[in-house]
Amino acid sequence: MSPIYIIGALFFVFGFITWLNSVLIPYLKIACQLNNFESYLVAFSFYIAYLVMAIPSSWVLSKTGFKNGMSLGLMIIAFGALIFIPAALTRMYWLFLTGLFIQGTGLAVLQTASNPYITILGPIESAAKRISIMGICNKVAGALAPIVLGAVTLKDADALNIRLLSMSVADKRIELDTLADLS
Repeated sequence: MSPIYIIGALFFVFGFITWLNSVLIPYLKIACQLNNFESYLVAFSFYIAYLVMAIPSSWVLSKTGFKNGMSLGLMIIAFGALIFIPAALTRMYWLFLTGLFIQGTGLAVLQTASNPYITILGPIESAAKRISIMGICNKVAGALAPIVLGAVTLKDADALNIRLLSMSVADKRIELDTLADLS
């Protein structure tokens, strides 16, 4: 398989993961019973990783190289995603934030490696064209992510919020545990 297709798939992956935050905010607001401030920390914990990890990412890539850096970035993203399992089982808000920060860290490493790597995978004259095509892969994923996850997790969210208002504490807990356990 051509390296350009692999990088295109990576751009799709980090576009998909990045745009899932738009669906995670209302989902976690319901599942963890968050107020507005807490729900916006979901996006903050993800995007602050880019700011915090930008310089360390370039240092990591100077040690590992672009290819190994992309692999490392994917492993970090996977580790962050794995943290969602205990977070969902316990509905522990801080675990979700930790997983999101780790995923953001992995994406910072992955994007820091992928963006310049695509420019060296062909003639310099067409580097801008390759970057533009990768941006399209990213945006297509960005359009699909909320549709895919929203259709699965947030169907009937308004009805659920109304039902939660009239439930006892015990029933509410059971309903929220069921919501968080999407298995």
